[in-house]
Amino acid sequence: MDFVNSIVRFLQEGGYFIFPIAFILILGIAITIERWWFLRSVYASNQRAYRQLQPAIAAADTKAIVQHADKDQTPLSLMLASGVNRLASSHRREDMEYAMEEVVLEYSLRLQKRTPFLATLANVATLLGLLGTIVGLIAAFSAVANADPSEKASLLSSSISVAMNTTAFGLMTAIPLVFVHALLQSKTASIVDTMEMAGIKLMNSIGQRFTGGRDDQKA
Repeated sequence: MDFVNSIVRFLQEGGYFIFPIAFILILGIAITIERWWFLRSVYASNQRAYRQLQPAIAAADTKAIVQHADKDQTPLSLMLASGVNRLASSHRREDMEYAMEEVVLEYSLRLQKRTPFLATLANVATLLGLLGTIVGLIAAFSAVANADPSEKASLLSSSISVAMNTTAFGLMTAIPLVFVHALLQSKTASIVDTMEMAGIKLMNSIGQRFTGGRDDQKA
C-alpha cells in the first residue's frame, strides 16, 4: 500500500500537466497492445504458411501454391499466389516480381499502421513534462518573491521538487514508448523480410525449372 500511496501522491503533486501525460501513457499502452497482438498474429501465420509451402516453393509447384492461398488467406501465401497468377499473362520475371511487391506494399501499410504514433506520443510526453516543469518553476518563483525571507528556502525547494515530478513522469512515459516503437518496427521488418525472401525463392525456383537457371528475362 505504501508503494501505491507514493504513486498517488507523486501524481497529485505533479500539477495539471500530469493529466495529459497520463492520457498519452494510456493511449500508448492501448496502441502497443493492439499492434503487438496484430503483428504477432501475422508473423505466426506467415511462418506457418512458409513452412507448409517450402516444398512447393522449392519444386516451383505453382498449382499447390494457388490452392494453399485459396484455403489459407495469409499475407505470404496471397503474395506468392499473386506472383503465380501473373505468370498466366506474362512470363517475365520482372512482372512476377512487381505483382508480389504490390501485395507486400499493401500489407506493409497495414503492418505499420499506428506504429509511428508511438514515437510522436513519446516526444509529446517529454515536451509536456518539460513545459509542466517550466510552468511550475515560474509559479514557484512568483510565490517565493512575496514570501517571508525565513521561509523562502524551504518553500522554493518544495516547489521545485513538485515541478520536477512532471518532467520525471514525462520521461517515464516516453522511454517505454520509444522502446516499444523500436520493437514493433523490428517485428514489422521481420515480417516483410520473410515475405520478400519467400518471393525471391519462388522466382528462382521457377526460373530454374523453366529456363534452366537463365532467368534474366523470364521467370
